Amino acid sequence: MEEKIFLTVDEVAEILTVSKSKAYEIVRQLNKELKEKGLITVAARVSKAYFYERMCYSKE
Repeated sequence: MEEKIFLTVDEVAEILTVSKSKAYEIVRQLNKELKEKGLITVAARVSKAYFYERMCYSKE
């Protein structure tokens, strides 16, 4: 199975240990930044690579 390239709001909330409403706020902000760069976004989902880049977070 392919590795997922998007994170859902629930996954963002779990990773950051924040509420679902805070996760929605973060996803909206990240998607806004991506749109400003001319990229296509998906509502309630965020690019996994961009999320980890912006959060300065390493899974290792």
